[in-house]
Amino acid sequence: MSTASDTRQNIIDAVLRIIGQDGIAAVSNRRIAKEAGVSLGSITYHFATQHELLRESLLLFVAEETRHFTTLADECTDEWLDIRQAAEVVASVAGGDGFDSRHIAPFELYVQAGRDERLRAAAGECFAAYDRLAARILTRLGLPDAERLAGAVVAVVFGQQLRRLATGAPVEDLVDALLVLTQRAPA
Repeated sequence: MSTASDTRQNIIDAVLRIIGQDGIAAVSNRRIAKEAGVSLGSITYHFATQHELLRESLLLFVAEETRHFTTLADECTDEWLDIRQAAEVVASVAGGDGFDSRHIAPFELYVQAGRDERLRAAAGECFAAYDRLAARILTRLGLPDAERLAGAVVAVVFGQQLRRLATGAPVEDLVDALLVLTQRAPA
């Protein structure tokens, strides 16, 4: 038997899948109910408004991403990291060769955060986790000013990810772009 928290989680998971598949505009209570396998009443019971539902979806995504990227940053120990190892970390973070709805949803949610300042703090938390991982990797590579460069590197990764999403380019293009940038960076 599912609990109220299971139902709530199923609804949020369904919202993230819908957003990833068809965008925020496709999020409707009927579609959520069908996707989550719950009644229409369950949705309005757990979430008073669409805004609350989108906000909770973003917050869940942020919590998961923050946890994931913090763990990755913690795994980058004080040991030296070579450029190929760093590229492998980035490739794994980028999601390999394909985009599924889970990889597309963040772009939709971040665009929504750009439209709704109430969501920006949550998006900022997630980007802070991305920056921590980037700074840790850049430090392990021996690049000076790793903390200062981290945001720019994260922006390049997101830009390349958006390019991959739009063009179907392989993850190797992202890795190549980062290798070129880091090899050109002053040591």
